[in-house]
Amino acid sequence: MPTGPALPFGPAARPLHPVSPPVPVPVSVPGSEAVPVPAEGAGGDLVGEPPRMAAAATAAPSAAPNPALERIIRGPSGVGTAGLFFTPRQAPPAAPPAAQPAVPSAPELPAPPPAAEGRPIPGLYHHPVPEPDPARVAEVSRRIKRWAVDEVEAYPPEWEDQFDGFSVGRYMVACHPDAPTVDHLMIATRLMVAENVVDDCYCEDHGGSPVGLGGRLLLAHTALDPVHTTAEYQPEWVQSLLSDAPRRSYRSAMEYFTQAATPSQADRYRHDMARLHMGYLAEAAWAETKYVPEVSEYLAMRQFNNFRPCPTITDTVGGYELPADLHAMPAMQRVIALAGNATTISNDLYSYTKELESPGLHLNLPVVIAAREGLSDKEAYLKAVEVHNDLMHAFEAAAAELAVSCPDPRVVRFLRGVAVWVDGNHYWHRTNTYRYSLPDFW
Repeated sequence: MPTGPALPFGPAARPLHPVSPPVPVPVSVPGSEAVPVPAEGAGGDLVGEPPRMAAAATAAPSAAPNPALERIIRGPSGVGTAGLFFTPRQAPPAAPPAAQPAVPSAPELPAPPPAAEGRPIPGLYHHPVPEPDPARVAEVSRRIKRWAVDEVEAYPPEWEDQFDGFSVGRYMVACHPDAPTVDHLMIATRLMVAENVVDDCYCEDHGGSPVGLGGRLLLAHTALDPVHTTAEYQPEWVQSLLSDAPRRSYRSAMEYFTQAATPSQADRYRHDMARLHMGYLAEAAWAETKYVPEVSEYLAMRQFNNFRPCPTITDTVGGYELPADLHAMPAMQRVIALAGNATTISNDLYSYTKELESPGLHLNLPVVIAAREGLSDKEAYLKAVEVHNDLMHAFEAAAAELAVSCPDPRVVRFLRGVAVWVDGNHYWHRTNTYRYSLPDFW
């Protein structure tokens, strides 16, 4: 992980100041936003199963007809349901006409630029998704910039172009098409931005370094998992949560999240963030010792340093809960792990040229394969594509098997939400040409 200039914020840059408590998220109040999402199907049926689950399901031994299972396999129908399948039943709809009006943004917060067309990595297994709702994208983009810049002061003015280029509003709308309201979308969007502030400022682009990372991450993690200490030292810890952009971002995003989530969902997220931070520390240790891991070791690290915290909150963002006992099933844990692994390798592939241009050696799967298996850059990259595809197929097979063996509507809905997140994540990487470009290997 490259080092960089000192952070332009923190205790030396500005006096500490309290962050006002967030406005409660009205997740249970219908019509809490001006941009509604269409119902998923007649009567609000939410238990349909994606076709790529169904394909594997039909290969299982036949049993007596089960009306509930048949409804699951058939999947939802009606307006607004196309984006909720693993793969489109027809070709994805064309992008909205250029003349279509969008929700206007505040003058000081212009809407992000439209999605670039981009192109998928040749040979990469993925599923197209419909273009995200432009009105929702504009509104989420407006709100998240106001939160990041004004509420938690995470980004100084000189980083504004990078924040806009991240296109996080388009990212989250694509990943969560079933979110009932924009307030629900903002839950995921704040957490995504907070995670990236920590990554940028502690680990990578903006002052990050592997040296001393463990101490910084531990203190930041207390913004997610509160410290319970003595009356003498509690105020000092509380004040520390305002001392830099990563901790301010984590603290505020987590407060919004816990207002909408159940205690079980919040604890699940804390656990997944601890996994993420452990992955950061492994990569930092390798950077400090200049160790290039074996491919198997790198893939193990990437199961922790990956996107897992994002799809695992899909039920909170969707306005429902997958109960803890169903989430904790080994089969469900395998599905979630495979989804995180596949999307993270997709990130390795799309960010490959960007990382090669950064100072020092930046580990990603093609780089590790080339070093450890003696392959050319092109051969290693193409092999990494195969690894991604194998992980995607394993994810889909595991999800299909679980949907059939445990056809609880909440399980199937959660599986569909994770799969849609995987597809939306690929869409964002493909279309974000501000950040990513493909190597010239074809």
